[in-house]
Amino acid sequence: QVQLVESGGGLVQPGGSLRLSCAASGIIFKFYAVNWYRQAPGKQRELVARMSSNDDTDYGDLVKGRFTISRDNAKTTAYLQMTSLKPEDTAVYYCKVDWRGFVYWGQGTQVTVSS
Repeated sequence: QVQLVESGGGLVQPGGSLRLSCAASGIIFKFYAVNWYRQAPGKQRELVARMSSNDDTDYGDLVKGRFTISRDNAKTTAYLQMTSLKPEDTAVYYCKVDWRGFVYWGQGTQVTVSS
């Protein structure tokens, strides 16, 4: 059974930082690309960051220079380090992994940026 469990969300003030984690089980994690998406109320889900199995990375324009995606294959866990957070970063953040047509999503974790 495949499971992706996100954690690390919460309430943070503008300018603050958070690190999200996505713990995977039931898959050969190192084969999979890892993606972080987010969805704010009333908006479409958008890609925030992606890391391939070869550690190539790509970021959405709104987060470039502020967010960093990483992975630890030994721990089968992916991370999203978020810095200089803004109120517009408020959303539910989802982890997704994909490989050769196999796609799995986590349940999401809420990030709220507010003073």
